[in-house]
Amino acid sequence: MRKSIVNKAVRIGAVVAVFASGWFCGTLSQRSADAQMNDLTKAVMDKVSEQDGAIGAVGKLGTSINEIQTNLNELQKNVDTLKSIKKMLGG
Repeated sequence: MRKSIVNKAVRIGAVVAVFASGWFCGTLSQRSADAQMNDLTKAVMDKVSEQDGAIGAVGKLGTSINEIQTNLNELQKNVDTLKSIKKMLGG
């Protein structure tokens, strides 16, 4: 009786240890998929914008919004650079 309880405890402990080690190794090697999603979103929006009607209009709007956001991000970087230069010059 006692031997079977010990065997079950060892099996459960082994399963928990394997799961924990897999989870730990998975968290160490996890990669971000953000860059891949941007390319995928752009490809989908391009395909949708080629269609006629309301769906095509929504696709064109989505593509335009993405382009505007990209340009705004680039402009914000330039503004930040100008602010830092102004700060260095004492302005």
